Amino acid sequence: MRLIGSFAALAVMLALCAPAAQAQLVPGSRDQIKQSFSPVVKQAAPAVVNIYTKRIVKTAASPLLADPFFRRFFGDNLPPGATQDRVQRSLGSGVIVGADGTVITNHHVIKNADEVTVVLADRREYEASIMGSDERSDLAVLKIDMAKGESLPVLPMGDSDAIEVGDLVIAIGNPFGIGQTVTSGIVSALARTNIGITDFRSFIQTDAAINPGNSGGALVDLNGRLVGINSAIYSKDGGSNGIGFAIPTALVRSVLTSITQTGKVVRPWLGASGQPVTNELAQALKLNRPVGVLINAIHKDGPADKAGLKLGDVVTFVNGREVDDAEGMRFRLATLAPGADAKISLLRDGMEKTVTVRLIAPPENPAREMTDVGGANPFAGSTIANLNPALAEDVGMPTSASGVVVLRIRRGSIAHRLQIQPGDIILRINDRPVATVADAKKLIAADQRRWHISVNREGQTLSMQVGG
Repeated sequence: MRLIGSFAALAVMLALCAPAAQAQLVPGSRDQIKQSFSPVVKQAAPAVVNIYTKRIVKTAASPLLADPFFRRFFGDNLPPGATQDRVQRSLGSGVIVGADGTVITNHHVIKNADEVTVVLADRREYEASIMGSDERSDLAVLKIDMAKGESLPVLPMGDSDAIEVGDLVIAIGNPFGIGQTVTSGIVSALARTNIGITDFRSFIQTDAAINPGNSGGALVDLNGRLVGINSAIYSKDGGSNGIGFAIPTALVRSVLTSITQTGKVVRPWLGASGQPVTNELAQALKLNRPVGVLINAIHKDGPADKAGLKLGDVVTFVNGREVDDAEGMRFRLATLAPGADAKISLLRDGMEKTVTVRLIAPPENPAREMTDVGGANPFAGSTIANLNPALAEDVGMPTSASGVVVLRIRRGSIAHRLQIQPGDIILRINDRPVATVADAKKLIAADQRRWHISVNREGQTLSMQVGG
């Protein structure tokens, strides 16, 4: 049985190595079984690099100064001579995707780095600058500082939407810092959206061995093309358990284009959000099976509203790609650029319908009006702002959210002691509704001895009374 299983896997490998027009065939001889991945590795591996980062952090010169008692007086600003510099180093992998020295890696690989060094498989070593980094997708773009006329190997991008469960793939990276390593496996699943690694979730799952240090490395198909950036593993002990996740090139390409053109990631705005269709909802909506995303919020005069989407519509496809939940729909939209058209297929009253939505950049409407709150009130020491779609995108909140949001809390302030948190949306102050920063400022300015406030925190309403 083991031998038969091996033959089946090799049959798939050989079929994928063959031209696309040929049908998949079972090996007809032992010579055919002796094929290897080496041609693909020789083609792809030179463009997969090791990334070393260095960060200088200040630490307390004495353990006593790290004690909460001292922190209560000094906060994070320790007196002169009380700190010392310490070097933090980390490692990861990356992929050269441009002949000009453009490299894709994970955001978490280079986060807060002061220096980034890229080492090629042929041992050439370069300093690199960070062109842009996007925490929400866990992707970053680097630029190698190379000499004029120097050439670099480049790994071409493939189509992550063309791969299927069962396809053979190769993972290349630098696990544990031991040097470039190649592992192989199959695509175990597609469009994994229930993995809380990034805000845009539709991961390729593979059983190719991925370990710490592989982050930012390449997931390659048997045509020698990049289909994903290895990002995370499922593990209880830090080692590979045969479940790894890669960011599809459909999203990588979008982030790369945005950063290289603008220096930051600008995602399109639909102006609508929804929830997955459960079995109970499917029965209530008289659907044959649970499918798609039920639209439950539409921004007035947003792209979805102008295109004719309605509350209660069930979105099933975006540009011909099936979506099963809200995360899948957000991912599909994130692969597009502002100004692009999204063809959205939906079910309305049991009838199929397709609408074309012209996506735009998230608007700055209303104006943010960022305000530092002072005085003696529950929000003293916080920074608040009007929550518009652009700000919601910046802070990683649903772009359909609105109201007045808490952005920052100053350590030791009244708001900090009352455990007000960044991301809280202020609902009411002394039983008066708060819709704008102007409303909040007016209500906060009142001379009160007793305060009653309500905030929305991750969908839950929290209320508290302050004062006597």
